[in-house]
Amino acid sequence: MGRIMKLVKKRLPRLRRGVAFIRTLPLRLAGPERAFTRVYRRNSWEDPESLSGPGSSLAETEAIREALPRLLARFGCRSMLDAPCGDFHWMKEVGLDLDLYIGADIVEALIHSNQKAYETDRRVFRKLNIITDPLPKVDLVLCRDCLVHLSFKDATSALRSFAGSGSTYLFTTTHVDWPDNADIVTGQWRPLNLRRAPFSFPEPIELINERYSLGEGKYRDKSLGLWRITDLPGLQ
Repeated sequence: MGRIMKLVKKRLPRLRRGVAFIRTLPLRLAGPERAFTRVYRRNSWEDPESLSGPGSSLAETEAIREALPRLLARFGCRSMLDAPCGDFHWMKEVGLDLDLYIGADIVEALIHSNQKAYETDRRVFRKLNIITDPLPKVDLVLCRDCLVHLSFKDATSALRSFAGSGSTYLFTTTHVDWPDNADIVTGQWRPLNLRRAPFSFPEPIELINERYSLGEGKYRDKSLGLWRITDLPGLQ
């Protein structure tokens, strides 16, 4: 019996990895575009207010809606790439004084819907995959609640796409008190502290706590951090 138990314990991590692989196989086979399109079509986050999920409700975006216009003005930003823009539910309530707003998303149906409802001369929407596509040069890239859904590999590719665009600032989600980052399959979710490995960002220039109320206070450190893209390690 003792020998059997030792054998089971030895093989248990491998068995767990095998089970995890099988569970995530649909996501691995689908790829990012199909995975996130499926979420949109099924309203998988089951939020009655926004197809982009409960984190995009007006209540959960109140802090960032207040802070964003002031931040853009303070840093002299006249153009912004919002990637992913989702269904534009909360952003439409923000008084953006910009020469150009570009909303980008990998879900084509979302982009078509936003184009019909919200596009103007200074506000455009484009279907873009931030992991693989060339991105437009802007003063500020807003990447809220996205890297947390990407594997380390895909998140790093997205960051390199931002750097390759020649844009100046990155304003993105980070969980400032989270101790360790875990890898996932793209399409899943976990918190990310961008100052921890494998990203190892420097101290942000600006940090806005979102006053996130979901998760029974577990994610109250959820924030948006501002970095100059040229200061980020390993992307040049």
